[in-house]
Parts: sequence; structure tokens; C-alpha cells
Amino acid sequence: MSEKEFCLLHEHWILVMRKDGKTEEVSLLDLYRHAQDYQRLAGELPTQDVAVLRLLLAILHAIFARYDLNGNSDSISSPGDALERWKALWDRGSFPMGIIEDYLTHFEDRFYLFHPKYPFYQVAGLDKATEYTAAKLNGELSESNNKLRLFPQRAGNDKNVLTYSEAARWLLYVNAFDDTSSKSKRDKFKNEDKIPSPGAGWLGKLGLIYAVGNNLFETLLLNLVFLRDGENKLPGQESPVWERNDVKATERTEITIPDNPSELLTLQSRRLLLKRERDKVIGYLLLGGDFFQRENAFSEQMTVWRNAAKKETDPPEYLPRRHDPSRQLWRDFSVLVGQGENKHRPGVISWVARLKTDHLVTYPYICFQIAAVKYGDKDFFVDDIFSDSLTFNSDLLTKLGEYWTSRIIDEVQTTDKLVDQVGWLAQNLARATGNTDGYNQRNIAKEQTYFRLDMPFRHWLEGIDPNRDSMDKACNRWWEEEKRIVRSIGRELVNQCGPQAFVGRSVKDERKNQEYLYTAPEVYNRFLYRTSSREALRKGEKENGQRSKASK
Repeated sequence: MSEKEFCLLHEHWILVMRKDGKTEEVSLLDLYRHAQDYQRLAGELPTQDVAVLRLLLAILHAIFARYDLNGNSDSISSPGDALERWKALWDRGSFPMGIIEDYLTHFEDRFYLFHPKYPFYQVAGLDKATEYTAAKLNGELSESNNKLRLFPQRAGNDKNVLTYSEAARWLLYVNAFDDTSSKSKRDKFKNEDKIPSPGAGWLGKLGLIYAVGNNLFETLLLNLVFLRDGENKLPGQESPVWERNDVKATERTEITIPDNPSELLTLQSRRLLLKRERDKVIGYLLLGGDFFQRENAFSEQMTVWRNAAKKETDPPEYLPRRHDPSRQLWRDFSVLVGQGENKHRPGVISWVARLKTDHLVTYPYICFQIAAVKYGDKDFFVDDIFSDSLTFNSDLLTKLGEYWTSRIIDEVQTTDKLVDQVGWLAQNLARATGNTDGYNQRNIAKEQTYFRLDMPFRHWLEGIDPNRDSMDKACNRWWEEEKRIVRSIGRELVNQCGPQAFVGRSVKDERKNQEYLYTAPEVYNRFLYRTSSREALRKGEKENGQRSKASK
């Protein structure tokens, strides 16, 4: 078996979807050569696609921050240069392969999956590390010896081996999203062993978000953020991992956050080394790698943020905001657009807004997608993987759309209040029937209501045109639609509650030493009133808690 094998530049390993819907594996060079002909990345998981996407972006940053489209050395030195170079790439409609091939060929030795000195994204000779089987490397399984999948995608011996192409994709994924199960291998009797845990991989700590174009070329360009946060801020000198002669092998190394995209996009969150046998990858060795503090880490352009300041009077302190798999993306619209006090807009959204404002793109609509891992028990294992997307008029990101986005945020809040009323109805009907599980019934009803409102809200949002629509008319359309859906669910809940609910039940509020009678007609009529108008909804919101502490 050759010590130097499987060059990622030429071997087929990246999964893409063609415009006819079929998938195929392509090499790095082929992907850039035909990016305009591919619809999107199509790996095993949406999180894997993000990990691959960031590698592709890192290569583009490393090249086009320094060279023009003809391959001439010409570093971006001003915001104007950055926008001009980006526009030249966008207008071309395909990548200039001359400079891309020259650059990658120059570093070809660093793109071998197996190499005696520089295995890609790995540490040659890694030892004293945690050893895992290929079932742990495979993100669809993410199995360890003490945690097995109940319904695995693969079984038997098949789950313990991976092809080289599969291993290359999962290598990127594990580096980005690895959990915290790996233990430190430093001598526990030495003081230097007392180092903090790096936590989950860097991408696992984020609320990842990226823009989606009409094809893979456009997706890459839309996320090629040359100006941080879309402002006139140039990054530092590009320094991707393959350009460094020194390969870090030290475990758990705290660093300062990289100030340049290609270094951050190729962050080595883990020290890895693949193990192979008879042309298959059978496992890998792993140690914690580079990490840094998350507070105000604004070099990262592909995450949503939250203000983590402990007091309202404290200065804002922003941390990446992980996505919640139970929440539809549109419910966090205010987080996406960064509107509101102490909000920080994701860098890639600000960048797309800049492109739109400066008329560098003419997209009438823009789509943003999220991909995330949900961990369990202090990030000790992967519990779930999910994705979502949201499409809306791109003018909503410009100055024209500021008032619109503010109003849309208000409508989302109104929707939340309507859903709350469904929850209260379900809980009160449970009280009327003598069901002691009212709180759980309330949460189930709210989840079902959000599900029923999901597609109608997306269609409404996507249909908004700030250039033509009346704001009041558009918002009233949504109010009438969501009220109709919510009231329909309310009727269904009443029809399902049984005859006992119509007789009702008295419930004593121990705090107030007062009894309340709950009957289906009474709680339903209250629900109808509170959902009859925006004014009644606001009044009902204030009254929601009056009986909520009644004994169950």
C-alpha cells in the first residue's frame, strides 16, 4: 500500500447533485470546473455539506484575496478592490480554472488523504490518542463502543469500514462537529495536563447559516465574504492550514481567533489520523485540537448570535446562538435580520445585503439555510442533526426593507401570542375533563399549531414585495389567515375533549384559596374572544396567567 495515496484534487470524493437531480462524486478540481452545472452539494448529511462548503470557500479566499482572475498577483487592498473582484467573479458565471489549478497544483502534496508527512487535515504519527472505529467516524452512525445506534444506517461489518471517498468527507465533518467524548491523553500527574476542554468542534458551537444560490457556483460566491459583516473591513492575511509547514500535534491548544477567513474556515478543532486496512478506512485516532473563546468572535461570518450580557445595563456580549430543532427558522426572523436592540446580524446576511444594496446582485429573492447538530449531556454525544431554510424578498435586507422587517417581526410575535392561546385552550380543556396532564397537553397543542402555520407563514413571507405591497394590507392578510388556522385547531380540540369537559370541573387555586370552574363552552368562548382581534389578543395575553397556577 502506497504511503502517498488518494489526492483530493483528482480523486472523486465530493458528493454533488446535478441539475437533473442525480448525484455523483467529483474531485476538487472538477467541482470548481463545473460548479455552475451542479445544483448543490449532496453529501450524506446537511452538516457534512457545510463542512465541505467551508473547505471550498477557504480555497477561494486563499486564491482570490491575492490573485486576479487572470492569475496575476494582485492582493485585495481596499473595500473597492474586494467588491470589484467579487463582481468580476460573479459576472463571469464560472470559476477561472487557470489560477485555481496553478494554486492547488502548487500545494498538491498537502491534499493527499494518506501521506507520510502531510496527510490532509491530519497529524502524521499521531499516538497516545483516543482510538475509534469507522462507525464513530461515520456521522450517520456516530457510534462508539459504549453508545450504539438503535436503528443504524449500516449493520454488521459494513459499519466498521469506509471507502477513501467516504472517509474524506467524514474527516471534514468530525473535525467540525465532533462531540466532547474524547478524553485528554496528557499525563494526569503533570500540571500541564490541567487544560480546559476544547468542547465540541467549532461548527458544533455555532448557529450555522449560509446563503443558497441557483447553482453551486452562485452558492459559493454568495458565501465568499470579502468584507467582514458587509462593512468596509478587510480581513487579515490568508493562512489556510495547507500553507503551513508546521503541523500542530499538541493536544488542546487555545489560540486567538483567526482574523482571516481561510484560517478560520480550516480550523483544526481536532488532531486526527485515519487508520486503513486493505483499501478501506477502519478507524481513526483523535485528540482535542485548536480552540478559542466564543465571545464576540465576529471573524466568524456563518452564525447567528445572541446577546449573553448578564444585565441590561452591561455592554453587549455576543455568543454564537445554537439552533433549536423544535423551532422553525422563521420564528427567529429577528435574529436573522439583526433588527432590534442589542442584536448582531450574521455576517453572511450582512454581506448579501451589501451586495444587494450596491446592485452587485439582482436576486429578487434570497434563500438562507441552516444546518446544525443537537448534542446531548454537555455535548458528550450527537443527539440529532437537522436543517431548515427560509426564502424571502432580498429587498427586505436593504434600507427599503427596514420598516418591513420591523413589521414582520411584530407579526411573528403576534403569531406566537395566537399559538399561546391555543396552548391555554388545550390546558384548560384538560382541566375541564379532569386530566392532570394539562401542561403537557398545552405544549403538544402549541407544537401542532406551529406545524400547521409553518407553510402558510413561509408562503406569506415569500410573497411580500416591499416595492409594490401595502404593509397594512399584507399584514392583515396574514392575520386573517393565521386566525382562521388557529380557530380551526381550537374547534378540533373542543370536538376531541369528550362530554366530561362540557360538564366541567372545579379547580382550586391554593395560592389564592379560590375555586375556578372550567367547562368546554366557557374556555372555548374565552379562546374565541381572545383570538377575535389584535386588541383582544393583547388583552388576553395579560390575563393568561391569572388561572395558570390553579391546582391540577
